[in-house]
Amino acid sequence: MPIQVQEIACREGNIGLITLDSPATLNALSASMIHETQAVLDQWADADHISLVIFRGAGERAFCAGGNIRELYGALSGDEDPDAPAEFFASEYCLDYTIHCFPKPVIAIGHGVVMGGGLGIFSACRYRLVTPDVTLAMPEITIGLFPDVGASWFLNRLPGRIGLFMGLTGARLNVSDALRVGLADMAILPDQVESLIDRLKEERWTGESAADDNRLFRLVKQLEHPDYRALPASELARHEQDIARLSAGDELPAIVENLLAAEIDSDWWQGCVKNLRGGCPVTAWLVWTQLKKAQQMSLKDVFRMEYTMAARCTQRPDLREGIRARLIDKDHQPTWSFPSVSDVPDTVVEEHFEPELDDSNDPMALS
Repeated sequence: MPIQVQEIACREGNIGLITLDSPATLNALSASMIHETQAVLDQWADADHISLVIFRGAGERAFCAGGNIRELYGALSGDEDPDAPAEFFASEYCLDYTIHCFPKPVIAIGHGVVMGGGLGIFSACRYRLVTPDVTLAMPEITIGLFPDVGASWFLNRLPGRIGLFMGLTGARLNVSDALRVGLADMAILPDQVESLIDRLKEERWTGESAADDNRLFRLVKQLEHPDYRALPASELARHEQDIARLSAGDELPAIVENLLAAEIDSDWWQGCVKNLRGGCPVTAWLVWTQLKKAQQMSLKDVFRMEYTMAARCTQRPDLREGIRARLIDKDHQPTWSFPSVSDVPDTVVEEHFEPELDDSNDPMALS
């Protein structure tokens, strides 16, 4: 089973616990994992005995490292069902949307790697707790995809142009960064996780979502916080002014040039720049465009836009080439379809956003 499902009895009501259970792949989301999680949530949404839901990841290394793109590569290479990639993204986005809109409180406990599709699940939850070892990122530019799973929504809600910077560079955020920009709500020590669940078991949950949410909010706030002075220093705090200065303006090629040319003595910064320099130029334009378009969109329309983008990415060569170079052959030398952001035609970018989906043609049938 790619997930563990438990219903934990409380003094009154039950907690639904979903554990992503593929430690060998850093709990990467396979199609079966997504479908089984969706089925469980669909059942729990209408189940009177379930009062709240908790997501966590198995093993010590990760909550979830994202979609299982090795699994995706076979279909992109023509070895499997050619419709499978688009179907994978549709089911993944439907799951994320379900969590965003779930009628009961949902807690995510993020530890270790929380990236890509893992950050999509994590960000969709009402309460986002992180352990001190957490690393958050949207690194899709390195494989020729784009920050999806609702990133058009949550990256747009970060301060200044940090969301743009994350999308362009695949920047890795530590626990202090995540708390600073609001991608996580509070830190929790690993040995507090079981005690938190034990504390929740002592409660009498009413089954009324608003009342249970208020009770849960108070309980979470009462948790003992780790000494924040002992947490890793925030890289974003150190570099926020650099990001704001270098990402200012209305011309993407100029912003990319500024970021690549900046002489900043920081291993973290150099890692970000390395991702941008070796990343997919088409992806850079997709990040730029999706964040602009999504500013006035509903959550439903964000996922619809991202589905159209993802379906188009599966039809172009960059995604397949990026996965090959990074994860299959591991030569780390992808040959992108265009050498730089300045070389990408407007028409190539625009075709990733067509057609626009609505209630009449949405393959995910979001409601």
